[in-house]
Amino acid sequence: MAILLQREKVTAPELAEQFEVSRRTIQRDAETLCRAGIPICAAQGAGGGIFIMEGYRVDRTLLTTPEMQAILAGLRSLDSVSGTRRYAQLMEKLSAGASTLLPGTAHMLIDLSSWYKTSLPPKIECIREAIEGRRTLCFTYFSPRGESARRVEPYCLVFHWSSWYLWGWCQARKDFRLFKLGRMTCLTLGQPFEPRPAPLPELEAERIFPARYRVTVRFDPACRWRLVEEYGEDSFSVEPDGHLLFTRGFPDRDSVLSWVLTFGAGAELLEPQELRRELKALAENLAGRY
Repeated sequence: MAILLQREKVTAPELAEQFEVSRRTIQRDAETLCRAGIPICAAQGAGGGIFIMEGYRVDRTLLTTPEMQAILAGLRSLDSVSGTRRYAQLMEKLSAGASTLLPGTAHMLIDLSSWYKTSLPPKIECIREAIEGRRTLCFTYFSPRGESARRVEPYCLVFHWSSWYLWGWCQARKDFRLFKLGRMTCLTLGQPFEPRPAPLPELEAERIFPARYRVTVRFDPACRWRLVEEYGEDSFSVEPDGHLLFTRGFPDRDSVLSWVLTFGAGAELLEPQELRRELKALAENLAGRY
């Protein structure tokens, strides 16, 4: 029934293959829906298939209360970054006349906004407009390599690693790239572009952030809560004296040094030796400054 609601017409062989049953089973299912009062029709020959009679209105109670609650939670989460009530209004349309399906005590709340929530909604709206209008996006981008002007063909917004990204074709790099919204400024709409085949972004952390340094750090027991929060309870081992031994790959030196420094005297970088020497020099520089 859900498939027939989404598609105007579908053939019995297609349904049989999708549900891994025989065509006869699909025919029996269609007959069962007919006996339940839903006018299921079938047309033979080229262009034929199974479909719901035109003009028939399906009762939205086809969705169960947990399903409606899940939809509501998802739509509310999109409103948390859109800066509008667009998705809440959509939910009101879906639930019109069926208020009993939506009890007032929601058991799940998803907020996809971030620390820079005031600047995030305008960026998302601008990117959404560019994607729907097939127009390029021009912006200034800040990265560890420096500041650069980019012109990108946008394809989709991605929420991953607790942050928002734009997936698009970078005209300067001649390749698909992920751009972190928090590093983008001065967004403007550019010229229309002809869409190209766009693959889905590969979001494996090892591919986006390849490990260049294998790092070993010894932490005071008091740092345990941060390691559990940031990397999980299996990210370290406990030594006989209670200290925590942490080993993990990092993509670049700056991320290693800045992260270890946030622990102050609670962390000691053991390996690699080259970064240990750099951290020592950095600490001496800081001591001289303060």
